[in-house]
Amino acid sequence: MADNTIRIVGLQVGKVERLGPDGVPSGIVKRPTADRVRVGTTGIEGDGVADLRVHGGPEKAVYAYPGEHYPRWAEEFPEHAGKWVAGGVGENLTTKGFDETDVRIGDVFRSATGLALQVAQPRQPCFKFALKFEDESLPQAMLMNGRCGWYFRVLSEGTVAAGDALALEERGPENWTVARFQRLTTIAKKELTPELLREIAKTPSVALNWRRWAEERLAR
Repeated sequence: MADNTIRIVGLQVGKVERLGPDGVPSGIVKRPTADRVRVGTTGIEGDGVADLRVHGGPEKAVYAYPGEHYPRWAEEFPEHAGKWVAGGVGENLTTKGFDETDVRIGDVFRSATGLALQVAQPRQPCFKFALKFEDESLPQAMLMNGRCGWYFRVLSEGTVAAGDALALEERGPENWTVARFQRLTTIAKKELTPELLREIAKTPSVALNWRRWAEERLAR
């Protein structure tokens, strides 16, 4: 990160569309908007969510993705040339300045409009990412390379537009970057000690579903 600011280089919203031969409903298809839009506690106004059990809601209100990742995707998967653009993986905010190794669970960012966003959890790619690109290998590739992006919860409502800046206002726990959290909860679960699980379970800024997940693993 060059400074303590996330710059929004792309803003995308989308309606629920049907993907694949079975017509699976999904909100992963996002399109750029030049408008300034309102952001509430459950998401961006006008942005569609197909299944609130796994997307959207207070703990996944806004999905952010570092735009710096797209050139690497294009190098690794050139067969999808033209699709590795802002909004390509389904994010609302395409960002510049921070990535998963910089951002921590619990970090708070604020814009000049008063919008305050807190990092709550990494994105866990699902089969709809594969359906959008017609490539079943992509969700696993995202898990392995860690270029997953993160979800914000909304602490204070406001508006957002492409070109806005989000200033880092408060830092989360040093031990819990998005990259480390994502790795330990997906591809490196064997490294999760009881101490680490207790830490996840007791960290208020961690999304509630992950705190409950940690508690359940401890109970087992």
